[in-house]
Amino acid sequence: MTNRIGIYPGTFDPITTGHLDIIRRSLRVVDQLIIGVALDTTKHPIFDVNLRADLVRQDVADMLLEDSERVAVIPFSGLLINFAREHNAKLLIRGLRAVSDYEYEFQMACMNTTLDSSIETVFLTASEGTHFISSRFVKQIARLGGDVGKMVSLNVARHLEAYFEAER
Repeated sequence: MTNRIGIYPGTFDPITTGHLDIIRRSLRVVDQLIIGVALDTTKHPIFDVNLRADLVRQDVADMLLEDSERVAVIPFSGLLINFAREHNAKLLIRGLRAVSDYEYEFQMACMNTTLDSSIETVFLTASEGTHFISSRFVKQIARLGGDVGKMVSLNVARHLEAYFEAER
């Protein structure tokens, strides 16, 4: 039997309960999951790539006590397809929250297929309780002093609070 390796890429700035839901459910589809924390992004993250990767590692370890050995968190730079090739991954996992996500993700999947047709993209729809959560909204709420405790882990909430406190 082949080892199905999947990559769940993202900025994870910050990682949310929505991301964690996709990670947990991805393990039903793959044997090994690599969470690729993207350095190159047009999103202008507030946390550097190493802190984002550390936050993801901590949340994954807390959530997947018995399955954590099946997950690796690796920062990456450059094309996702090249990162997938480097790690012998044949599946890219993407989460979809809304129709607006689908249009962008569909275009990205088509481009990735053009670059390497041996790597498939799998879409997982957000669970009912997480479809409204986005890192962008979490940061806006935290910036304004709101409670993000239902959208991120306590560890991430503390980092957000410290970041925005220092910014004030």
